[in-house]
Amino acid sequence: MPEAHANPISAVTRYCAVFGHPIKHSASPAMQNAGIAALDLDWRYLACEVRPEELRDAITGAKAMRFLGLNLTVPHKLLAVEMMDALDASAQQWGAVNTVRFEAKDAQGQWRPLAELPAENAAEMRAHGFNTDADAITRSLREDLKIEPQGARILLLGAGGAGRTAALKLASDGALELFLVNRTASKAAEVAAEIRQRFPAVKVSAGYPSNTVDLILNATSLGLKPGDGSPLDECQFALNKAGAVYDMIYRPAETPLLKAAKAAGCRTANGLGMLLYQGAKALEIWSGRSAPIDAMRRALEKNVYG
Repeated sequence: MPEAHANPISAVTRYCAVFGHPIKHSASPAMQNAGIAALDLDWRYLACEVRPEELRDAITGAKAMRFLGLNLTVPHKLLAVEMMDALDASAQQWGAVNTVRFEAKDAQGQWRPLAELPAENAAEMRAHGFNTDADAITRSLREDLKIEPQGARILLLGAGGAGRTAALKLASDGALELFLVNRTASKAAEVAAEIRQRFPAVKVSAGYPSNTVDLILNATSLGLKPGDGSPLDECQFALNKAGAVYDMIYRPAETPLLKAAKAAGCRTANGLGMLLYQGAKALEIWSGRSAPIDAMRRALEKNVYG
């Protein structure tokens, strides 16, 4: 399969994008453009720096320019929920949006993905929000670390958009016990309360555990920037009390947390698998076609690992 676009950009080329702040680290363009090329679509995928206070205007602008869809990354996934015209069951269930599909009404008045309609025919439009993160998280844990959420004891660092989604998904998959740690403790307590209400069989608490865990999962952005420290307070919890450590960050490929975890004898994985599977599902939502996983994986690995 091709991994580069055979045709130059033209006046009929159509666009998707990822919005985030920061965004320059993103490997999504490399992955999505490889997938788009493999499907032989005359599309391109962009990365755009969008501040939180600009998000609503940016979504409206993308819709006005007849973009086919968007991905949303830090810090937009919770903010975007109230900015959607419609929410898929996945976004309703997990309370966060990381994928947007723009849709328009056809001649029969039915909403259809914009990819299925000529751009010039799109009059009445809407933004339809989805969540592809939740399934991608657990699929990556199973494939990369051989971690089965059911029956597991998990320490989760971060309770923002990605952390909340991860906590809810792990609870729904039957985690035995969840420990939620967040810089703002009240946010961790809010997510813990939501889990108790929705998944009463799961033991959940805000704060560090006193005993061992099967997994530490980092859903914070600490480790993304040079000079960042670890999101784990090792005075509160020692790494050698965890069987495995997963960091949603994929660039750098080895964060300070993963480096320390490896030295402590833990099994480790970064967020490349999660990025791959959430992105593949997003491409399927926009195009209505099966994603070329192998081409997208190769592009990601080349981009991140060189």
